[in-house]
Amino acid sequence: MTATTRHTYAVVVAACVLLAGCSSKEPIGDTTPGDPLSRTFEEGERPAAPDLAGTSLDGKAVRLSDYRGKVVVLNAWASWCPPCRAEAPGLQEVQKKWGGRGLQVLGLDNDGSRADGLAFQKQHRLGYPSLHDPSGKQILRLPRGLVNTKGLPFTIVVDRSGKVAATRMGEVTQAQVTKMVTPLL
Repeated sequence: MTATTRHTYAVVVAACVLLAGCSSKEPIGDTTPGDPLSRTFEEGERPAAPDLAGTSLDGKAVRLSDYRGKVVVLNAWASWCPPCRAEAPGLQEVQKKWGGRGLQVLGLDNDGSRADGLAFQKQHRLGYPSLHDPSGKQILRLPRGLVNTKGLPFTIVVDRSGKVAATRMGEVTQAQVTKMVTPLL
């Protein structure tokens, strides 16, 4: 292998690692200023969140607007995604800790099979609902450029008035979610 070929190979591998959030078991960054994977929006500059709607994994109708007046942590996931599995217990803890103060975690399951999503929900003892979105139809309703909808997981924090207050690409930790929601509660 020539030096040029090795260099090209290294660049391609580095790009794949950066783009493949679902293949990493570790968070890719944190919510520090300048982190390209996290964004916060000032109150007057927040885009409206679309009213995502459909059926939850347990077959109930669910709409994002049902939670107006609460801070919503919308987390897109799939059972086959290692970072999604890693972050699930922390999201459940966030719901448990902050639910009484007006916070609601809402999952957005991208599994093709409802059974796979239900198994994930049961395995991780998730007490919050997840909207089943096998075709990605709901994900595509998100404002363009808000998050990279081609990679999972991602998290969107919606304020009490239905506006997007913060986003996070890749695995999110309990501490990162707490940092994003605390000013809104």
